[in-house]
Amino acid sequence: MVNVANQNILLDVQNLGIRLNTSRGPAQAVREVSFSLRRGETLGLVGESGCGKSITALALMGLLPDSAVVGGSIKLAERELVGLPDADYCDIRGNRISMIFQEPMTALNPMHTIGRQIAEPLRRHKGFSAAAARKEAIALLDRVGLPDAARRVDAYPHQFSGGQRQRVTIAIALACQPDLLIADEPTTALDVTIQGQILDLIADLVAERGMAMILISHDLGVIAENVQKMMVMYGGTVVESGITDAVFWRMGHPYTQGLFRARPRLGAKKGTRLKTIAGTVPELADLPTGCPFADRCPLVEGRCRAAFPAMVRVGDDHLVRCVRTDVSMMNLPEVLGA
Repeated sequence: MVNVANQNILLDVQNLGIRLNTSRGPAQAVREVSFSLRRGETLGLVGESGCGKSITALALMGLLPDSAVVGGSIKLAERELVGLPDADYCDIRGNRISMIFQEPMTALNPMHTIGRQIAEPLRRHKGFSAAAARKEAIALLDRVGLPDAARRVDAYPHQFSGGQRQRVTIAIALACQPDLLIADEPTTALDVTIQGQILDLIADLVAERGMAMILISHDLGVIAENVQKMMVMYGGTVVESGITDAVFWRMGHPYTQGLFRARPRLGAKKGTRLKTIAGTVPELADLPTGCPFADRCPLVEGRCRAAFPAMVRVGDDHLVRCVRTDVSMMNLPEVLGA
């Protein structure tokens, strides 16, 4: 029997765990990650490099290494994806779930024209003829704002600027009108003006086509302005999650507060040093038994290291993985005034 309450949920991830084989032995890259997305909703993943954002996205796409061991559940419209044969995943990848990768020059094939690369998913998933796929490729390039699309459809990736190549990858990702779009650091290495244009374009297309979107970024400003919900990741797990406005207004985890303190500030005097989070992100093989942030946390105590903390509700749809939320919340006025 179909659960009526879940009919509107497009993506449902429960207790996702990913174990990778490394040169130092097995490493738990992702632990107990759970979230859901409805059609039209947007979710942001934020955190330092190595915290588990991209590998979580690759798990949704079925692009993990063959040796990876995946636990938990990933359901797309109630269809279980964990354990799905790769042949079946190929019917979903690029069709119902698409991804914009962070480096367009490596995401695009330098040996094929951009028109051929956009046409490929249309022919593979939608059964378009070569002529129809070419026509649609030109329309997509025009929609993402590439100048003179009809003439440049037969050009190669190296003939475009970084911003233009990113527009091409967006066109490829949107070709089959997917249900879920994953944008993994889509503005990396682009200047600020082009970043804004690309993010505005993605937002317009998501709203226009009613897709759900997962936006991965290390930039708190990008997350604040572009998604409805957010998750803060550290050490392969979610340490805080909730409605974006609620998380920014009431940051409950010391790591979230640390990220906020470290942001550059307009108007700061020349030579002002940015505040940093002491220490470094632990290697996957070195993750502690308890809270992954314990070695860098100013509020750490014995129980933080004793066991992996559970999620604690600190507000409506606002969860924090910390045993000291009563103390960390007291620091909030200082954080906001930092």
